[in-house]
Amino acid sequence: MERAVDVAIALGSNLGNSLEILENAIQHLSEHPAIALTARSAWYRTAPVGPPQPDYINGCVTGQVHNLSPEALLEILLKVEQLFGRERRERWGARTLDLDLLLYGQDIIYLPHLQVPHPRMQERAFVLVPLAEIAPHWCEPRTQQTIQALKEQLPLTGIQRLDSETT
Repeated sequence: MERAVDVAIALGSNLGNSLEILENAIQHLSEHPAIALTARSAWYRTAPVGPPQPDYINGCVTGQVHNLSPEALLEILLKVEQLFGRERRERWGARTLDLDLLLYGQDIIYLPHLQVPHPRMQERAFVLVPLAEIAPHWCEPRTQQTIQALKEQLPLTGIQRLDSETT
């Protein structure tokens, strides 16, 4: 029996041609036979978290995965990151591409290499602003609050929506 699960994925980049990298990453994900992307947010310029580094471009996509476990989806995301030159040198350091699995249905997963919902998503406006744009009524399973409600609890400074003229 086929199992379809709603998922949310955050994308970010602050090295190289970030907009091109992010657009190509979405294209790669959309071409995977087990992933059906359903919505994508605008891109946002955001201040970095962590060591000194360039601003990020961030956004989110939602979709459905078909017969794909959270671990298998994570493996796909890591391979796409590697395809675009992701190197893991320092925590929260600059990167060509960062793909984070935010939500996998209403599952709560605690594994050494994977935690879903993403453990810090409710603290990060750079995740919640784009996610609320495309999935405001989705529920975060740990808190049972909507994405929109979580977003409204955060200061929204340092986030600038990029429109078609600035991209």
